[in-house]
Amino acid sequence: MSDSTSPAFSLEFFPPRDLAGQERLVRAAKQMLAIQPKYVSVTFGAGGSTRAGTADAVRTLGNLGCDAAPHLSCVGATRQELRDILQTYKNEGVRRVVALRGDLPSGMGGDAGELRYANELVSFIREETGDWFHIEVAAYPEMHPQATNPSADLDHFVAKVNAGADAAITQYFFNADAYFDFVDRAQAKGVRVPIVPGIMPITNHTQLLRFSEMCGAEVPRWIRLRLAEFGDDKASIRAFGVDVVTELCQTLLDNGAPGLHFYTLNHAEAPLAVWKELAK
Repeated sequence: MSDSTSPAFSLEFFPPRDLAGQERLVRAAKQMLAIQPKYVSVTFGAGGSTRAGTADAVRTLGNLGCDAAPHLSCVGATRQELRDILQTYKNEGVRRVVALRGDLPSGMGGDAGELRYANELVSFIREETGDWFHIEVAAYPEMHPQATNPSADLDHFVAKVNAGADAAITQYFFNADAYFDFVDRAQAKGVRVPIVPGIMPITNHTQLLRFSEMCGAEVPRWIRLRLAEFGDDKASIRAFGVDVVTELCQTLLDNGAPGLHFYTLNHAEAPLAVWKELAK
């Protein structure tokens, strides 16, 4: 792929929980610099449970030369807490954030905070900081697991964009048609911002099914059957995963996707293998 036609790649990491995790994050990030990512994002635990870790990881990745974007959740936070976080990031030169509603941690009950939805958070960021931040929001081609129906889910997405979002990252999926259908429906509603597909490498059968169950991503039956057949053969699972995900990515790029956002799980091998296949 030549520079003039190369799509924009971006990466997601999560805050490490210990020293070994910190070393793994740095190692993976350094390896992934080969992709020349447009930016990297850092996740944010339920109810802000990893807030300090997110900020630390953003600094770590920034020191490696990455344009690092913290995830910011409004659930469980007051306006003043959000104001303080935004000011800190602004003071540190962060120019991009991923604005999410977020999840309530277990035990928090109904204390959802002063802002209840992601579109309110996007509006708040714009009111507080103007156009300082490039704001990414989430999109759900296969519908958010808590949405009542696809039309209502699409309306929620449009509200986030209209509140001031600059771009969107989708939940991962393995059916390209779901992505293209979502983009078509969003554009019919007037959405003009880039909607970048989120890509989950396939490296672990049990983990993939668990993640997919939680977030409402469909793993097609043929993929589930093949993974089950491999059993504990990790090498075969990885090779199969690279083939499946590379084909999905190529289909997306060939049909107009503006880029790819890899959910790395703080490991570089699988996304790098896909990237190398795409670059051939």
